[in-house]
Amino acid sequence: MTAILEPFKAYLQKKVAITDDQFNLISDKLKVKTFDKNEMILMKGEVLSNGFFVLNGLLRSYSIDSKGKTHIIQFAPEQWWLSERNGMFNEASEFFIDAIEPTTAITMNRDFMNDAAKHVPCMNDLNSTMLNNSIRFMQKRINMLLSATAEERYLNFIQLYPNLTLRVPQWMIASYLGITPESLSRVRKDLAHKHFRP
Repeated sequence: MTAILEPFKAYLQKKVAITDDQFNLISDKLKVKTFDKNEMILMKGEVLSNGFFVLNGLLRSYSIDSKGKTHIIQFAPEQWWLSERNGMFNEASEFFIDAIEPTTAITMNRDFMNDAAKHVPCMNDLNSTMLNNSIRFMQKRINMLLSATAEERYLNFIQLYPNLTLRVPQWMIASYLGITPESLSRVRKDLAHKHFRP
C-alpha cells in the first residue's frame, strides 16, 4: 500500500510542508480503488461522500438532461481531484461519475481533510486552497460557457487538459464545451488552417 501512495505523497509535498512521518500519520485513512473502463461509480440520486484523487486513468462527472443529452461537468485525469459536493452534506447527487479509462484512484471520506489537519495543521491550508481553486475553476467554466466562442472554449480546454484530446472521443469534448460535435469539427479545421497544433 505504501508504494502506491507515493505519487499522492509527492503531490502533497509540492503543495504543503508535510514530512514523510506526518504523511504516515494520515495515510491509514486513505484507500486505493480501481475501476474498470466504463464502470459507473455514482448514479444520479445516490449519495457519495468520498472524494477521489486519480493516480492513473481518467474519470468524468456529468449530467443527463430530460432529452437524454449528456453534459460533461469535469474530467479528472492523473493528479486531479473529483468529488460530488452534495454527498458532503448527505444529499443526493445531481450528477453521474464514471471511468472513461481503467482507473486507479485514492479515495477519502468527507472528513479526511479535517481529521488530517488535527495531525498535520498545514492540511488546513491545502483544504482552503483546493476549495478556492474549485470555485475559481467553476466560475471560469460558467463564464466560458456563457460568453466565449467555440474556438475560445476549445483552446481553453487544451490548456486545461493538454493530454486529453487523444484520450477521449470528440463527442465528449464537444459535450464538455457545450457545443455540437459538428461545431467542434469546424473549430478544429479552422485551427488547422491557422497551422495550430495542440
